[in-house]
This record gives sequence, structure tokens and C-alpha cells, in this order.
Amino acid sequence: MSTANARPGEIALDFDPSERATDAGLVFIGRIRTPWDERSDCPRNTREALERGAIATLEFDDAYRQGLTGLENTTHLHVLYWMHQSRRDLIVQCPNHSNGAKGVFALRSPVRPNPIALAVAEVVGMDLTEGRILVRGLDCLDGTPLLDIKPYFSGIDSRPDAKVGWMDKK
Repeated sequence: MSTANARPGEIALDFDPSERATDAGLVFIGRIRTPWDERSDCPRNTREALERGAIATLEFDDAYRQGLTGLENTTHLHVLYWMHQSRRDLIVQCPNHSNGAKGVFALRSPVRPNPIALAVAEVVGMDLTEGRILVRGLDCLDGTPLLDIKPYFSGIDSRPDAKVGWMDKK
């Protein structure tokens, strides 16, 4: 793969990960509408997205709308989405916010072999009949493919003692 646009110390795979893909059976269930059309305008992470206060809309394809039954009064969702404009070849990256190189699996960068993003989003409105859920806290471009949503359970999903080793050293 090309090392163009790589920072010093970054390592790219010597193959295109998408060419090695096997059929995982992933289906896009809709699209995400956000205010951002350019990657340079997009928040760097979900915390920055929350700080900006921007609202995103999860738009579900007709076939999947019945799957929204029971989400009434839900306050937060896990949202999984496909960062369709991300590079897939870097295996070691040198993020601006970190000292030194980090393996892709030690980062939350969208640049990864499978550009799946995960966010805990705050629900600010919903029209389940129309297949739309308004949320706050997504860091993606307008038109990003939606993979899945799951309810966030604070009693199960919160891990206050979780750590990422390299962040402790910052």
C-alpha cells in the first residue's frame, strides 16, 4: 500500500485489507445525517462532537424500521457506523495527540482495516414511524453508513475503572 500521507513512524500494510475481506454479511441499515460534508470539518472524536452540540439523524431504511419497536423513552444508544472514507491500510499510526507510534488496535482512529466506529450517543428525539432518531455525540460525515444500534445500559456498559495504558503515561 502507499505510504503517501503517512506521518514519520507510521507503518502501512503491504496489501489492501478490503481485498482480503470475506463475506461477513454486513448490511447497512440506514445512513447518518450530520452537518459535516468534509473530513476537515468533522469533530475529531465523540467528546468534541458533544461539545459542539451538533445533532445527527439516524435514518433507517424501511425494511429495518420495525426493529426500532421498544426504543421509546431510551436516552442513550450504542451506534456502530462504517467510516467509509477512511484509509484501511495503516497498522501503526502516529496520532497528533500522542507521543510516538501506536498500533491501530490501541487507538480509536477511524483509520483501521475495518473502519467500524462506535459511539455512545444521547437520544434527543425520535420518530420511530418515520425511522428517524435524533442523537448528539457522533463524529462522522453526512451520509455515513449505519451498521447497527443497541441500547446503552448504564448498569452494564459503564466501566469507571477502565484504563488504556499509554493514556496513563501522558
